[in-house]
Amino acid sequence: MNRQDEDRDPVDVDPHDPGDGSLPVFRWKQAGRDLATRRQLRDMGLRPGGQEPVARIECRGGRRFAWLYRIDLAKPKTPMTLAKEAALDKAMAARQTCPGPCGRRYFHCLPLQTLGSCAECFDGTPADPASYLTAPTEHRPAA
Repeated sequence: MNRQDEDRDPVDVDPHDPGDGSLPVFRWKQAGRDLATRRQLRDMGLRPGGQEPVARIECRGGRRFAWLYRIDLAKPKTPMTLAKEAALDKAMAARQTCPGPCGRRYFHCLPLQTLGSCAECFDGTPADPASYLTAPTEHRPAA
């Protein structure tokens, strides 16, 4: 490392933005109908399919942005297989099941990193019976 490199100030670099201004930037609701965000593609049953973003859309004064992809190059989403569904259910069960004495599986993720259990096991706050499965049974995937 030479002296010139040491004198330079550090620069924040976005690894996804080429920095040469080649990607157009649109304001909220100004992008064309042929462009969509990942979430919009997902709602259409599509995925980017390996294509690079072609533009950015910004909102909240540039504090938030999303990448835009061409809809005509998007590919269909891969369908959920039984193996994928079983793996997803197993992962969600780990986040929704109380490791405490009640052992209930809730319909929402529990604060296991902060509390370590459900609120009822942690401090006695009663849980709404509509928020968990009534009988701790083995959960099976829907398909």
